[in-house]
Amino acid sequence: MGLLVFATSCSDDDDEPTLGQPPSQADAAFTYQASASSANVIEFTASNGSLAASWNFGNGSTGTGANASATYPFAGDYDVTLTVQNSGGSASSTQTITIAQDDPNLVNNPLYTILTGGTSKTWAVDSAAPAHFGVGPDPIGAAGRYPEWYAAAPVEKSGADMYDDRYTFHLSGFGFDQVTNGGVYVNAEHAGIPPYDDTTASPVADFIAALPNQMGETWTLDDTGADTTLTVSGNSMIGYWAGTRTYTVISLEENELWLSFVDTKAANPGLTWYVRLVPEGYNSNPNPAEDPNLPLDFETEQPTWTTFGNGGYQYITNPDMSGINTSSSVLEVTHGNETWAGQFVNLKDKLDFSTEMTIKLKVWASDTGTFRMKIEEQADANNFVEVDASITQTNTWQELTFDFTGAAADFDRLVIFPGWGISTADIFYIDDIKQE
Repeated sequence: MGLLVFATSCSDDDDEPTLGQPPSQADAAFTYQASASSANVIEFTASNGSLAASWNFGNGSTGTGANASATYPFAGDYDVTLTVQNSGGSASSTQTITIAQDDPNLVNNPLYTILTGGTSKTWAVDSAAPAHFGVGPDPIGAAGRYPEWYAAAPVEKSGADMYDDRYTFHLSGFGFDQVTNGGVYVNAEHAGIPPYDDTTASPVADFIAALPNQMGETWTLDDTGADTTLTVSGNSMIGYWAGTRTYTVISLEENELWLSFVDTKAANPGLTWYVRLVPEGYNSNPNPAEDPNLPLDFETEQPTWTTFGNGGYQYITNPDMSGINTSSSVLEVTHGNETWAGQFVNLKDKLDFSTEMTIKLKVWASDTGTFRMKIEEQADANNFVEVDASITQTNTWQELTFDFTGAAADFDRLVIFPGWGISTADIFYIDDIKQE
């Protein structure tokens, strides 16, 4: 960038700011060397450490600061670019580094295996499930990371060019391919901005932007911070374009990739978008007509629950056949690492609270605390009622009662948060969910 010169007819105003000299190419130079831990972990040093520095490491990741490092698990050539800047402008330089051999130890991460299937794995938006797409507040509201303001019903966004996109994550080279089939779903405030400038109105709100397949891009998964984030490169994106290619990973399991991302447009303040993906060909709701009704005793009927907040569940033999619960089978719930972690089950019929106003269940917990229950409408997840109960006994079965007196007959989904407000992987046992 050349020096910018401003002319003025006023010579007596000495307080007007002026721009300094921009950085030179020498200022943008950098050196690098392999780290002591691995020849595939490279340490970079900017020659002029006094300037603001940003890095593109050529492997899909970026960094800032005069000293930075990058990891290259796979052999190959990588173009690394350093950009330095000051008030006068910026300068950049690029060097190609060569990684001689693969280092399998650097990809020994279970999240990588789940995301890529160990080699390559293709994901698609989970159009069959309620709340596969939606929006909530930023910062996160009381409901946690969930689209509490709007949650799409199953296949509600048909025709928006969202459901036919495919996202393939490769372990080798951290490669990423997005098959768009010609178009992607774009938020109205972001439509018309390259590369999403060739747009047409969607039949289900917002816009469809023409975009060819984005092949040969890369992905980066960062699990070093408070939140795990997933970033894709180039012009690729996942699910719905709202200005960012970096997504917070709410849940990453064998059959679920649930992401959130904050809208970057000033005209859309305070919006967090959500999109849920499943492996290509996987049906998360194969038999909706066979969804259960209350009561649930888990002896003959063991329905499928959808977990969120990185939790999990399984049906096991009752580990404490004593007190008020001597049944043989119970639901074991592992609380996720999010304070709002829980799970839900869709019910075949809507709950009727005209004569039976409460829902009860038995719980065994190792600590006291709050157990939250939510009933909501599958077709409109914004329509819900939440009730809390207190776990007051430990290491024994206790029955909790949730009073839904006055609730409408709209609700056909049961959501439980066994350890509301905790962020540890506690174990809870649950049994005999019934309405009285």
